Formats: sequence, structure tokens, C-alpha cells
Amino acid sequence: MIGMGKTPAVGEEDPHFANAGGAPVLPGLGAACFDSAISFAIIRGGHVDVSVLGALQVDEEGNLANWNIPGKMVPGMGGAMDLLTGTRKVILAMEHTAKGSPKIMKRCTLPLTAKGQVDMIVTEMCVIEVTDNGLLVTEIHPEFTAEDVQAATEATLRFSENLKLMRDL
Repeated sequence: MIGMGKTPAVGEEDPHFANAGGAPVLPGLGAACFDSAISFAIIRGGHVDVSVLGALQVDEEGNLANWNIPGKMVPGMGGAMDLLTGTRKVILAMEHTAKGSPKIMKRCTLPLTAKGQVDMIVTEMCVIEVTDNGLLVTEIHPEFTAEDVQAATEATLRFSENLKLMRDL
């Protein structure tokens, strides 16, 4: 569905409408529903401006691993590789660490989903732009210092001269 609306109130769910995570949604005004073949045609045709994805790991070159942990059974990478290569801008929304270990790496150690396709990383600590010169922190959460962010990150970070504070929405 393109044009999802609000989350329905309890008891008002429609079993025909769910988001990618399976949670109930309502169609918004002007919404369009179609099968997965059409959705992949839209993605592969370059008609998606921005994708927001999760990540197991991302590295200094914008490489992403988000589908496979060795030794664990997984059904496959789904549509992530299509979104990564068919979207104009890719934003990762992710936790900065997993069980105390960095997820933003010098080089990904998990199997890659795509190489060099990530444009921006948003975590609870900061906002990072992936540039030709490496990772540039452009915004930081007020509860953290640049030293805190670098200590939680394996990759080398640069901090913008115009570093801004992340705002609550």
C-alpha cells in the first residue's frame, strides 16, 4: 500500500491492511493497494525517493548488513536489496550498539546486503552522513558527547564544524 494512514483503534482493525511488520494500519486518503510484483516494479524502476531500513551492521563505506547472522536460520533478505539499489536516498534507523558491541563498523563482518548504498544513519546517539571522506556526525543527542559517540563506534567518525543538537519531535 502506498499512502498508509493512521493506526486503527482497537476493534477497528481491518485484516486486509497491515504494515510490513504485520501491525494493523488504515489506508490514508488517496491510498493505493497492489501486489508485491507491482511494489517491486516501483522500487526497481527507481520511483522511490527515500527508504528507511534497519541494520545489523553498517560500515565507513556505506555498506550494509541487515539480513543474516551466521548460524541462525533466516528466510532470506526480502526486498531490502531492491530498496537499497532502487531508492534515491537510503536512511538507516538503528540502535547504535547491540548488547554493548558497536554496530557502526570499520568494515562489516556479517554478510552484506548491499555495498555503498547507505546515505544516512540515525541512532539514539546521533545522525551520521555517509560521505566520500567517511562518516560525518551532523547531529548529536544532548545527553551524549562526541567522545561518547566515538567510544560506542568502531568506525572512525568526523564531527561537523556545524554540529547540531538532535531535537525531540
